[in-house]
Amino acid sequence: MDLKKYGIETCDLIYENPLASENDIRDFVLEGSAVTSFPQGRLRLENALSASEGQKANYVLWCPKDFPSDVYIEWDFWPVKEPGLAILFFAAKGRNGEDIFDPSLAKRTGEYPMYHHGDINAFHVSYFRRKEPDERAFHTCNLRKSYGFYLVAQGGDPIPDVADAKGPYKAAVLKYKNEVRFFVNDLETFCFADDGQTYGPLLTGGKIGFRQLAPMIGEYANLKVYSL
Repeated sequence: MDLKKYGIETCDLIYENPLASENDIRDFVLEGSAVTSFPQGRLRLENALSASEGQKANYVLWCPKDFPSDVYIEWDFWPVKEPGLAILFFAAKGRNGEDIFDPSLAKRTGEYPMYHHGDINAFHVSYFRRKEPDERAFHTCNLRKSYGFYLVAQGGDPIPDVADAKGPYKAAVLKYKNEVRFFVNDLETFCFADDGQTYGPLLTGGKIGFRQLAPMIGEYANLKVYSL
């Protein structure tokens, strides 16, 4: 993607992971119960517990690396089974600046409130939202800022239902200065300009994590992060 129209003159690739084998995620950290596999040579995520368990069936798979504040993140996505919902956490840190794996923070096991009203701050973008009837009837991508679960931006989701999907879909987050943008196949779906006051202080750098809501199955590949 040409980032110059957003005032970005240079970007440097600082992390690249094909997500093509178990070895590629050997250092990743799973919170909650999930099954990881690579039947198509790309990371497949699915719940290990029955969706009837509610939030206990959901999970987060964290990349272990810390990333700077100004980043462009992209990954390939294939929806395989619905209903469900996909999320990317980014800029995740402890509420006092700790690493999210600091032992002083409360243990997290995949239940949603632990991530938006727990010990961490983060943005998270939700896409392929097909969990609830209203989400399936009207497709949006949402951006939330936490601590606090603030819905700060929303836009249309161009990814079709599984029956019509022709992946991969290139999803991307641009976090630059005080703005966050989300793209699918280079189509911008929303932009949020953070004033650093209405929804809490500006979030800086931190970790990235993939989350799904059961019983969704999704596949991921070619995770790349650029510093800006």
